[in-house]
Amino acid sequence: MINDPLERLRTAARRTRELARNRAATGLGHEDADDNAGTINTDGALGFDPFPLLEAFQRNGVRVVVIGQVAGIMHGSTELTGDLDLLWDGAPTHAPALAAAFDSVNAQLTDESGSLVAPHPDVLLRPKAPFTSLGASGDCCTPALPWGTLPVREFLDRAITAVDPGGLEVPYVSREDLIRMRRVIGRPKDLRRADELDSLPAAKGR
Repeated sequence: MINDPLERLRTAARRTRELARNRAATGLGHEDADDNAGTINTDGALGFDPFPLLEAFQRNGVRVVVIGQVAGIMHGSTELTGDLDLLWDGAPTHAPALAAAFDSVNAQLTDESGSLVAPHPDVLLRPKAPFTSLGASGDCCTPALPWGTLPVREFLDRAITAVDPGGLEVPYVSREDLIRMRRVIGRPKDLRRADELDSLPAAKGR
C-alpha cells in the first residue's frame, strides 16, 4: 500500500491512462458518467492527469480543495476515476487568481448556455463551473451550490494538505467529510465508495 497521498494519485492517474490508452473517444464527458461506474468509462479518462492543474493552483496562489474520487484515491480508495472535482471558497477576490490558473493550462469553462468559454472570474463565481483541460475535466464548485445539510464551508476549513518532496501542496477534503458528501449524494458509486473509505484503517487516510 502506498502511504503518500500524492503518490497514490500519481499511480492511479497512470493506471487510468494505461487502461484508456487504446480506447476510442466516445464524446461522453464527466457529466455523462454512469451513476454506478463513474467517469472511468468517459473521455475524461483519456490522458487523465490532474497534476498540471493542481500545480497551476499553487503557482497562482489560490487555495482549491480536491473533493470527489480524486480525494478518495488520496485517502486510499482503489477505484479509478476520470474526473477532478474541486471546491473553493467562492470569494470574488480569489476568482482572478483561479481564472489565471485555469487559463495557464488552456482550460475552458462552461457558461450558463452550456457553451465552452475561456476562463473568466465571473464564470467561476457561479455555484458550479464545469471545466475541461487537456489533462483533467470536472466541476469547480463553491459553497453556494445547494449542498443540502452539508456544512461545506467547514469542510474547506478542515481540509488536509498533502505535500510531496518537490514542494507541491494539494489541499483535499478530510476522509470523514468526504464520506458525508458521498452518503448525502447517494448514487450507487457514492455509497459504494463511502463504504470503502469507512473500511480503511485510519493510518491509510484521515
